[in-house]
Amino acid sequence: MRNIQVSELDRAAVEDQDVEIVERKGLGHPDSICDGIAESVSRALSRLYLDRVGKVLHYNTDETQLVAGSASPAFGGGEVLEPIYVLIVGRATKKYEGQTLPVERTAIEAARAYLRRKFPELDVGGDVILDVKLGEGSGDLQQVFGEEGAQVPEANDTSFGVGHAPRTETERIVLEAEHALNGRYGDDHPELGQDIKLMGKREGDEIDITVAAAMVDAHVEDMDDYVAAVDAVEAYVTDLAEEYTDREVHVQVNTADDLAEGAIYLTTTGTSAEQGDDGSVGRGNRANGLITPNRPMSMEATSGKNPVNHIGKIYNLLSTDIAEAVVAEVDGIRDLQVRLLSQIGRPIDQPHVADAQVVTEDGVAVSDVEPEVRAIVDERLANVTDVTRRVIDGDLSTF
Repeated sequence: MRNIQVSELDRAAVEDQDVEIVERKGLGHPDSICDGIAESVSRALSRLYLDRVGKVLHYNTDETQLVAGSASPAFGGGEVLEPIYVLIVGRATKKYEGQTLPVERTAIEAARAYLRRKFPELDVGGDVILDVKLGEGSGDLQQVFGEEGAQVPEANDTSFGVGHAPRTETERIVLEAEHALNGRYGDDHPELGQDIKLMGKREGDEIDITVAAAMVDAHVEDMDDYVAAVDAVEAYVTDLAEEYTDREVHVQVNTADDLAEGAIYLTTTGTSAEQGDDGSVGRGNRANGLITPNRPMSMEATSGKNPVNHIGKIYNLLSTDIAEAVVAEVDGIRDLQVRLLSQIGRPIDQPHVADAQVVTEDGVAVSDVEPEVRAIVDERLANVTDVTRRVIDGDLSTF
């Protein structure tokens, strides 16, 4: 029997709180660049190990760091003066049963491919320099990780993950707006760079969205062109937000601009990493893609961690998956948070505790939904290794 607890959440549903704050650091934010590189390297190492030895060996790449460069942006096209420097840091198994494995080359190639795919304005090798330093893993951790014949891996650490559902209107607006700006909108507007940060504030029934959007100088001819690009982003996010809420919405873009002084958010590469903004894995979005101070969050860096037995990755992704499944399948729940706690050496399908706390709708008691909630938590834990497969296949986002 798994230790699953279901109880009433001792706070108001987030939608009922007077003030809500939600943040997302977009694809091109320096912290998100590190997350994206670390996770791409992680998936590449998993595939390397599976191809060469038939199982995923011990590794972690969740310490990747970015040191900003410097640039001289200008209307019509500027230049990068000093390149961005990215150091892929972590641990990896380099030899197995007499076979030497090309882990550092695999890491570099994965990082290059990710940057070229996501950042068309970045010259990889010119605008950004990639370096890798992967040490050997701890012998103790390798032993826990490499347990022969184990169907369910043992936890690498005593740690926890948290998740919640459903998303509030503010959360949905912030998440979907960044996805759209770095997706269908960005595809048609090359002047918009990938470094897009959104901060949502709901105060009562008013939602304010502040957007920081890097513009790419090669696609902006002059100040009028820049102002038009900023206004277009503001209009687009406003329209998108109104699809998710009937509340009053106000959107402001690049509020630090001083047009009279010519101080604007103009970049050469589409990211602030070109000009003094450093980055690190785990300093940005949580595993659900957001930063949500109205809810409990884990401080673990999800990206780059081993997807087989590293609780900092698995339990944060799994708790979110559980929360979303419960809300989708069980009627009468307004707000739900899930906390999963591991114990080092214990099978990951047997958490030290799985704690689900709910805010129910009027007229619905916790006891009314508890059996269904417990069953879903139990089923998801029994199939915890599905998370590993989905991560390696790239079906789950970690930031």
